[in-house]
Amino acid sequence: MTITENAPATVQLAPSARITNGQLPAWSPWVLLAASLVVSAAVFGVVAAGGGGFNLVGTIIVGVLLYVVLIGVISSLVEGRRKATDRIVTALVASAFGIAMVPLVSVAYTALQNGIAGLNAEFFSSSMRNVVGEGGGALHAIMGTVLITLAAAVISIPIGLLTSIYLVEYGRGRLARGITFLVDVMTGIPSIVAGLFIYALFALILTPGIRMGLMGALSLAVLMIPVVVRSSEEMLRLVPNELREASYALGVPKWLTILKVVLPTSMAGIVTGVTLAIARVIGETAPLLVTAGFTASMNYSLTDGRMMSLPVFVYTQYMNQGLPAEAYVNRAWAAALVLIVIVMVLNLIARLVARYFAPSKSR
Repeated sequence: MTITENAPATVQLAPSARITNGQLPAWSPWVLLAASLVVSAAVFGVVAAGGGGFNLVGTIIVGVLLYVVLIGVISSLVEGRRKATDRIVTALVASAFGIAMVPLVSVAYTALQNGIAGLNAEFFSSSMRNVVGEGGGALHAIMGTVLITLAAAVISIPIGLLTSIYLVEYGRGRLARGITFLVDVMTGIPSIVAGLFIYALFALILTPGIRMGLMGALSLAVLMIPVVVRSSEEMLRLVPNELREASYALGVPKWLTILKVVLPTSMAGIVTGVTLAIARVIGETAPLLVTAGFTASMNYSLTDGRMMSLPVFVYTQYMNQGLPAEAYVNRAWAAALVLIVIVMVLNLIARLVARYFAPSKSR
C-alpha cells in the first residue's frame, strides 16, 4: 500500500488581513525628527528675522508635533495603521518623558552653575559664628540636617513599619480602616501644619517660644510616618501568601513567620521606601523654621537650644542679605547644591540596597 503525501497548501492573505505591509528603516524616526526640528527652526528663524526673538521652546514644541504627524502618516502608508498607532504613542510617551526631565535638569544645572562658586574648604569646616559679609561656612547647618533627619528616621521608621505590619498581617474591621484613613489624611497635610503642631505641643508642655532640634525631628517624623506606612504596606502585600502558608504548615508561629519570611522577602522595597521618605523630608524648610529655628553657631545637642539646618540656612542667607550681597547669595546656592547632592546620594543608596536585598539576588 502506497501512502501519498501532499504538500501543505499555501494560504494567501489579502493585504488588508496582514498586520503590516512593510517596515520602516531603524534610522527613519531619527531622520524625521531631525527634519521636523529643522523645518520648525526655519519657520521660527523667519519670524525672528522679522523683528522678534528666536523662540527655542516654541521651536522644539512645533518640531515634535510635526514629527508626530509625519511619523503617523508615513508609518500608516508603509507599515499599516496598527504600527502607525504604536509609533505615535511611542513618540507621545517619549515627549512626555522629555518634558518631565526639563525641570529636573534645569534645577540641577542652575544649582550647579550658581553653587559651585561658594564651595570651598571653609564652607565645609566652619560656621557663621561672628561672620559678617564674606567668609564663613555651613558646617553647623550640615550637622544640624544630619542630626535632625537621623533622629526623625529613628522615630518614624519603627512606628511606620510596625503600623504597616499590623495593617497587613493583623488589622481587620473598623480599627484597620480608621488607621488607613488617618494615614492617607496625614500623607497630604502641609508640612507647616506638622511644624505648628509640634511647636504648639511643646509650647503647652514647656514654655512658649521654645525651639530645639528635637522639635524639628518630631515634625519631620510626623511627615515621614505616613510615607513609611504606605510604602511598607504595599511591599508587605506583595509577599505571596504561599510563603506564609508554607511557614504555618511547618508549625512556625505567626510572629516568627513575619520576622523570618515576610520581612526578608520584602526588605528591598521597604528599605527603598524608607530611604525615599528620608529624601522627601530632608529638604523641608517650613516645619524646621518654626520648630528648630536658626542659629549661626554649632549645636550638637538636639535638646539644647536652636539648631540650624540646610534648608533654613538657604532661606536665611537669601532673605537676610548683607554686604556684599553676593557672598550671601553664593552661600545660599552652595548650601542648596549640597542638599541636592545629599538627596541624590540617598536615592543612589536606595537603589543599591534594593538591588542587594532583592529576592532574586543570589548571595
